[in-house]
Amino acid sequence: MKKEFFKKVLKVVANKYFITAFLFVMWSMFFDQNDWLTLRQKQKELDGLKGNIAYLNKEISIMQAERDGLLTDRQKMEQYARENYRMKHDNEDVYVIDTDSK
Repeated sequence: MKKEFFKKVLKVVANKYFITAFLFVMWSMFFDQNDWLTLRQKQKELDGLKGNIAYLNKEISIMQAERDGLLTDRQKMEQYARENYRMKHDNEDVYVIDTDSK
């Protein structure tokens, strides 16, 4: 019973069409320019870039809102200049406290 089964399997595996199809599939999956591993890598890279695009679009909207606020409100502009550029009025002293621990 087992011998007959193995003979049938060997007959199918030894078929030239089966061998050709098998070699084609192996070539397509591992050795071709667009093989399976490369496509998988590219898909992961694409997913990462899509996440990056979403993050950057969110940052752009935040920055545009901040910019609009700075252009319309003088107090916000003054606060921004004081915090980021350490600007001050002539009669003021500015103390910078470094909170970064090494």
